Amino acid sequence: MEGKLYIVGTPIGNLEDMTLRGLRILKAVDCIAAEDTRHTVKLLNHFEIKKHLIAYHQHNEQSESDKLIALLKAGKEIALVSDAGMPVISDPGAVIIGRCAEANIPVEVVPGPNAGLCALVLSALDAGSFTFMGFLGKQSKEIRAGIEKIAASKDTVILYETPHRLVKTLEAMAQVIPERPMSISREITKRYEETRRGTVAEHLAYYQEHPPKGEFVLVIAGGDGRTAAAEDLTELSLETHLAHYLSEGMTEKEAMKQVARDRGVSKREIYNQIKR
Repeated sequence: MEGKLYIVGTPIGNLEDMTLRGLRILKAVDCIAAEDTRHTVKLLNHFEIKKHLIAYHQHNEQSESDKLIALLKAGKEIALVSDAGMPVISDPGAVIIGRCAEANIPVEVVPGPNAGLCALVLSALDAGSFTFMGFLGKQSKEIRAGIEKIAASKDTVILYETPHRLVKTLEAMAQVIPERPMSISREITKRYEETRRGTVAEHLAYYQEHPPKGEFVLVIAGGDGRTAAAEDLTELSLETHLAHYLSEGMTEKEAMKQVARDRGVSKREIYNQIKR
């Protein structure tokens, strides 16, 4: 008989958040695939669990998935855990889950804490419809592209950010949506948990004066799809507006789509005016 893969959520800080079901599964499986075995062994030691650990992270998940599938086909039961929270959410796991689906190997999820959802609840912003974007990236181009999506979103947006990149990200956001309401939570469930609420510009001013410490979740309110920057651009001629986005490295197709979004018209209308 084939085994089963368990996707097990683990605490994001406070070990008391480990579920009884999660503990039962970790004790019962044959082995545990962990994002960082050094981190997971601390969790297991706390609950006096002794298990064989297999390193499974973003740099080896393709190759290790083959080994895990072989074990599962041999009837072994495996628990997949990340360093904290739910596997797959900005963490490894999608590859092995996909391989299990292809091979018709059973997969069962064991829910646990998630920093993004906890921060959304703490934010006091609209949680009826939201978008999770994870980390925007390290490069300026990636950050800029992500912020353009946030600026155009009518839904609340959830981001993760590291302390050494937080100010850079806030500086880029302040250039586009300085007055957009936003909540920033850090160290959720840990001793120094904190949630601050204000505008993007207010958060930037605060963290420029107070060096960021800990892991951060940013929750940004949805807008009307237009920004101050976009409104300024619409005062320009259509050709100059288009040239602005072309100069930022967009293709002509991407630039026309963004111009149409800024002006609240269809892309076809922009195309017809530009090409006539």
